Amino acid sequence: MSEHTPRAISALPVLEETAHQTYPSATLYVVATPIGNVADISVRALHVLSLVDAVACEDTRNTAQLMTRFGLHRPLIAAHQHNEREVAETLIARLQAGERIALVSDAGTPAVSDPGARIVEAVRAAGLRVLPLPGASAAVTALSASGLVNDQFYFVGFLPAKARQRENFLSTLRTVTATMVFYEAPHRILDCATALAAVFEPEREVVFARELTKMFEEIHRCPLSEAEAWIRADAHREKGEFVVLLAGAPSQDGESDADAERILKILLTECSVKQAASLAAQITGRKKNALYDRALQLKQEE
Repeated sequence: MSEHTPRAISALPVLEETAHQTYPSATLYVVATPIGNVADISVRALHVLSLVDAVACEDTRNTAQLMTRFGLHRPLIAAHQHNEREVAETLIARLQAGERIALVSDAGTPAVSDPGARIVEAVRAAGLRVLPLPGASAAVTALSASGLVNDQFYFVGFLPAKARQRENFLSTLRTVTATMVFYEAPHRILDCATALAAVFEPEREVVFARELTKMFEEIHRCPLSEAEAWIRADAHREKGEFVVLLAGAPSQDGESDADAERILKILLTECSVKQAASLAAQITGRKKNALYDRALQLKQEE
């Protein structure tokens, strides 16, 4: 065996460790699945998928293929954005009967720009247990390889499809100091790059993470001024699923304080002090504890 040839690792001890853990009944298991590379699924996820009574999934065809790859066969229940509320009632009845149900999306972590949040909300409201199994997430995967140095990020998800709505929405993010994370479909990636360049400064750094964990994975970082040209330089760059990361605005204490105060006041009309401080921290990139203290002061002044 060459010194460069990796040695096979026996899976037996890992599987035994997994099997010895506790898997309570009457529980909804929120299971992350691979975003591209099927080998990224966790051993714990495979074990749970093998023992649940059913799997609620975004697309039964995709999940059936994943299960078959690992020799797993469980009843599948379609649970997508158009039937979440109805399916939630079915799942709750089965959970109350003592069953274990897994919830998966087509790729990545359910309920993060994917169906699942309404089901989880309903199951929790019914007083039943929800147990998450962590795993692949396109947003975190892209952030980890971006090289953008910032201890905060603001998850935006998908931008509006219409040009005017997209530009108006992006304009509200101009002062966000956290790294912004967008998801984008291949047929809109050029429109996305054009919109970002129109709203934000040309020197802002942007990262395009395409086809993460797949064979043709590509992660490119450049100033916004070069983004459109980079995409147009190769037709393949308009294919595949994208995570787009945009560097946050530079922190300018005076302006940032004023923006944070304005945002806090708006949020306090609808949210608790704790919620307002948390949301304002995500939007502005300011420290949550300082915003919480200021929110308390604003409440007292009222």
